[in-house]
Amino acid sequence: MQKITNLYFKLLKVSIVSCLVVMVIMVFTNVVMRYVFNSGLAISEELSRWAFVWLIFLGAILVLHENAHLGVDIFLQKVSRPVKKALLILSKLIMLVLTVLILDGSIEQTMLNLDALAPASGISQSWLFGVGIIFAVSTFFVLLYQLYCLIKTPSADIDSVMTKASLGAE
Repeated sequence: MQKITNLYFKLLKVSIVSCLVVMVIMVFTNVVMRYVFNSGLAISEELSRWAFVWLIFLGAILVLHENAHLGVDIFLQKVSRPVKKALLILSKLIMLVLTVLILDGSIEQTMLNLDALAPASGISQSWLFGVGIIFAVSTFFVLLYQLYCLIKTPSADIDSVMTKASLGAE
């Protein structure tokens, strides 16, 4: 199972880099065409915007998995370890509920936009909203695993499951 998980997150990294490369190439080409030929590619603007959206969502999955997201934990540093554990569990449960809402909204938006075509490329708009489904499903399982780790970790060792920034690692 660990092998599949590692492969999935490696695929995410490759996809993120690919989105960035595609964005750079399209925007650079468009700038050169506007400067040299006094015309641009409308599809370039649209697809680079879509690649940016995909990059952000896929990057958020990766950051959640690596526990490297930004967090303000001033309050958590002041409470006892059992209270800290309870608050962390509560935050994971809230994030799970919100992830289900994101999944529901993303499915609805994707289905609504199946027949809607993007103006420049003519591609279905569902490709833009579909990344929300991938995001929600992926983060749901990451959050479930993190919740499991929180529950099974003794309160005395709770600092080992907090974000990297909380531990002072840089």
